[in-house]
Amino acid sequence: MDLDTYSSCTLCPRMCGVDRTAGERGFCGMPAHPVAARAAAHYWEEPVISGERGSGAVFFSGCTLRCKFCQNYEISTQKHGFALDSARLREIFERLVAEGCHNINLVTPTHFLPDILPALEPKLPVPVVYNCGGYERVETLRALEGKVDVWLPDMKYSDPALARALSSAPDYVEVAKAAILEMYRQTGPCVIENGLLKRGVLIRHLILPGQVDNSIGVLEWIAKTFPKNAVQFSLMSQYIPMGPAAKVSPFDRRITQEEYDTVLSWLYFFGLENGFIQGPEAASLEYVPEFNGEGIMT
Repeated sequence: MDLDTYSSCTLCPRMCGVDRTAGERGFCGMPAHPVAARAAAHYWEEPVISGERGSGAVFFSGCTLRCKFCQNYEISTQKHGFALDSARLREIFERLVAEGCHNINLVTPTHFLPDILPALEPKLPVPVVYNCGGYERVETLRALEGKVDVWLPDMKYSDPALARALSSAPDYVEVAKAAILEMYRQTGPCVIENGLLKRGVLIRHLILPGQVDNSIGVLEWIAKTFPKNAVQFSLMSQYIPMGPAAKVSPFDRRITQEEYDTVLSWLYFFGLENGFIQGPEAASLEYVPEFNGEGIMT
């Protein structure tokens, strides 16, 4: 697959086919060439990603999902950010490495890959983390083989109807399953050195209010698909009513203690103990970064 151009764009599963070099906009709503809203040490990822010195996170604007409950809506939907090119991206990566960040963390990067890939050459001295919503084309991921060390995808849904309602992606479940399997094929089982994930796949799942069965379906698929302890799993409970979903029940509330306890009991039942668990106290705006151009404009 050719990732060198934005013309007839098919980078993500939306397959819009628009010519972004001519000013056309697809589902992501973004122009040709990167727009990013923040580039700085990020301390709120899982401990194997953030470590003590932080993950060098670059938050790209726009998104191929635009979930109705997104906490990063300022950049995923409102498209806040600053224009970059490959040379500037490389400078940012090298600065973050020099500052001591454990890795370079590409957050929602897929729709800007033609400019990101040149910025990753030559290979950086730290792992490259691909932080995404899980909604990825296998063909695109194959073109990234050898360039990404750690895959950090969401597995948001096991229920296609819920994926349609909240992310306008009725094919999310089948697409994300195929994508995560490709990620695992590329890296194999997780490799951790000195408490940091150097290679492998860490799958995230956010518990949604009123959607316990959706979470159980995700847990079951992971447990039945991968060898025990081969991937890491992060169960998140940080849902806060935000965006359009906050106006519709049951998404207008946080998850309940009963919902949390039920999903947690199924996690232990399936033996998914290689990873991380957020407590209910994680449902706080404290963990949402400010998208003020930090690290981009300096």
